[in-house]
Amino acid sequence: MTPSGDDTSTATPDKDLADATREAKSAAAEAQAAADKSEQSATDAADEAAAAAHADDDDTNFADELLIEERHPSVGMGTPGPPLRRGNPFTFGFFAALGVLVALGLWNAAGQARSVLILLLVSMFIAVGLNPLVEWFMRRGLKRGLSVGVVFLLMILAVAGVAVAIVPVVSDQINSLIKNAPEWLDLLNKSKTLNELDDKYHFIQKAQEYVQDPALAQRAFGGILGVGKVVAGALFNTFTILVLTLYFLASLPSVKRAAYSLVPSTRRTRVSILGDEVLGRVGGYVSGQFLVALTAGVMMFIFLEIIGLREYAVALAIVVMFCDFIPMVGGLIGVVVVALIGFTGGLGIGIACLIYGVIYQQVENYFVAPRIMRRAVDIPGAVTVIAALLGGALLGVVGALLAIPSAAAILLIIREVWVRKADAS
Repeated sequence: MTPSGDDTSTATPDKDLADATREAKSAAAEAQAAADKSEQSATDAADEAAAAAHADDDDTNFADELLIEERHPSVGMGTPGPPLRRGNPFTFGFFAALGVLVALGLWNAAGQARSVLILLLVSMFIAVGLNPLVEWFMRRGLKRGLSVGVVFLLMILAVAGVAVAIVPVVSDQINSLIKNAPEWLDLLNKSKTLNELDDKYHFIQKAQEYVQDPALAQRAFGGILGVGKVVAGALFNTFTILVLTLYFLASLPSVKRAAYSLVPSTRRTRVSILGDEVLGRVGGYVSGQFLVALTAGVMMFIFLEIIGLREYAVALAIVVMFCDFIPMVGGLIGVVVVALIGFTGGLGIGIACLIYGVIYQQVENYFVAPRIMRRAVDIPGAVTVIAALLGGALLGVVGALLAIPSAAAILLIIREVWVRKADAS
């Protein structure tokens, strides 16, 4: 009886342990299920919150698109997009057309301002030509401002002296023409050849009809106004050139420094040397041409004193001197003017003036000018002729005046830059 009782007591604890294990597993399963359900709920809540935030962002972006003022300052104007491709045909065509339009606009502006640009070029040319004289006074102890004032005063006195010397001659010639006109008309009327030509072509009758034409007065008045405009324009241009020359002459060192400062520092020294050499050659050309013209004027004055045109000697010598500044044709113009005045004093005097002018031009071209200009500008004779022709064709007398120093400057740059690079290659 005892063994069976022991088996019953032993089996009961084992059954209780199994029941406890099953209950523990059941509780663990329920806890795991509850945890999974809680995690799923949290995930769903996070998804809903993210969706709500995304919706808020969409609403905000839409509001930013509608109202730029509501955009936050830190956002700025947005992120820039990628640059346009240079090979894009539209881009290339647009910028090419824009460049052409700008070039045409600048060309038209330069054409409309042509007269002003010519005045600027002439003023700069005169200032560079007078700068050696200013530096000469500075080497004698004067400051630049005082030296510029002295040179400018001398230039004004020279212009005034030319006017005083030439105006009486012109006035005298006009008075002489009016005084001798009746005698010349009588000689024309007594000429047999002239009468035969008048019977054939009736030019005297046509001249009378032209003089008696009522519209002649209006045309003459318009001509007087045109002459007045020309004289006023000449005076205004002269005054403008004087003022600009004074300005350029006074500020030439600062202008050079400002121009050289635009050059990269690695090349500034060489550019400064070349620039000073170019300006020196231009100034040397002006000084040399002044000596050549002064020589021509002095020789003409001596010649006119010898042949008996003493009353016109000073004025005609000044005319010859100023005409001699014009390359190639200036000397011929001066000779023609002197010869015309000489013919008023007699046929022999006029012929003598022509012969002297032709001979002196040969002496000047082959002996005087080469000796003086050799030190100022070093350019071949063919280049001088070509430069003068091109300058005259482009800008007239002003272009002819600026052609030779410009050619000298271009040749200097070619020799020092282009030729040296070619030799080094």
